[in-house]
Amino acid sequence: MQIVRRLRRAAGLARLAWRKRGLLAHALDSLGEPERGVAPRPSGMRRDIYVPLLPIADLAPQPRYMAYSTCAAADFLDPRFVAVCRLLGQEPRFRRKLWEFVYVLHHLDAAGMLAGGRRGVGFGVGTEPLPAAFAARGAAVLATDAPPGIGEAAGWAATAQFAAGKAALPREGICDEAAFDRLVAFRHVDMNAIPGDLADFDFCWSACCLEHLGSLQAGLDFVANTVERVLKPGGLAVHTTEFNLSSNDATVETGNTVIYRRRDLEALIERLRARGHAVSPLRIAPDSHPMDGWVDIPPYSDDAHLKLALGRFTATSVGLVIRRAM
Repeated sequence: MQIVRRLRRAAGLARLAWRKRGLLAHALDSLGEPERGVAPRPSGMRRDIYVPLLPIADLAPQPRYMAYSTCAAADFLDPRFVAVCRLLGQEPRFRRKLWEFVYVLHHLDAAGMLAGGRRGVGFGVGTEPLPAAFAARGAAVLATDAPPGIGEAAGWAATAQFAAGKAALPREGICDEAAFDRLVAFRHVDMNAIPGDLADFDFCWSACCLEHLGSLQAGLDFVANTVERVLKPGGLAVHTTEFNLSSNDATVETGNTVIYRRRDLEALIERLRARGHAVSPLRIAPDSHPMDGWVDIPPYSDDAHLKLALGRFTATSVGLVIRRAM
């Protein structure tokens, strides 16, 4: 009960501070005018915020655990989330990237994809723990990342977000070395030009990398290609990417990092369903916890990072779950 009281008090103080200090201001351009169609987001001021420590908080099963498509604080407060973090060799924290890993594993596991005899391929894996975690469950995994020229040009190699080979993939504390060597393979793959021999997989995934393919359309085409070219009939694709919480109109459409609007994803879902594929509904999580109201700004925090400011937009992580038609 003490943690609940502290959270409610924090929420009340946050609402009062936002009203009095005007932290929800329109993003201004150089002339001081708000951009049309863009919702308010916090200004550049950073404020202290109480962040519950998940290992010592009073956790309880959440009634709608992992039921939404977007990152929500409630998922972090479920014991199942903490348990999966341990399987991934990760310290539980309010980090949206960690939510993406858990989201991918949760939906693949719920579909029975993480078992002996299953084959999966991951795109843009960088140094994420998922290949080792899936191998620990008995699945054979092909981990892929961009060709070195692309990874270096994008700056990923300099920030430890790029895997030059299998040796870069983490597995200590996640999967024993013998199983990892036997079940995990590595290959360089350009996500904008998936080779034709990558086919007949039971599942595939990517965690927040399709927004780096140069344009909104390139990322959408990538998702469709993984479903229709990479998966066998009945196979499952799980992808996460950036989601625009500020606008369903204005966004970043081209460049190193694009931000998907609700309408972009709904159009993709309609396109895939029209081709006979089953796609989970796009459900945007409600802001039901004080942590849901915190928008991180550069330099980004290691402790509270569920929503963030990307230029003039507020963004979070969103996931798609797609089963290829039989």
